Amino acid sequence: MPISELLAAPTVDAYTLTGDRVVATAAAFVALAGALLGGLALARPTKRNATWTSAVALAAGGIGIVAGALVVATADGGPGTGNGIVGGYAALGLGLTAALLGGIALARTRRAG
Repeated sequence: MPISELLAAPTVDAYTLTGDRVVATAAAFVALAGALLGGLALARPTKRNATWTSAVALAAGGIGIVAGALVVATADGGPGTGNGIVGGYAALGLGLTAALLGGIALARTRRAG
């Protein structure tokens, strides 16, 4: 058996849900929810629950960053291999956005209060 066949990552169908894809997709959705909550907390800073909303956005961003980084770090191949690499990078980007928006909103509400 040639070495190139041994080193090649096995590909899966585009619609096959692997464990890594599920984790990456869940992390991306959590991070997306955090980004939406962070944007909401920035848009309505005078609301009574702006501190709670911004803290939840910050926590969801942290979860997205950690889970996305774990998926990306443990991936054996690139896109199309079933390792969830695309969802991992999406979770990283959305998690960073959620953490940034949540942090800014939390700082704004603490300064205003």
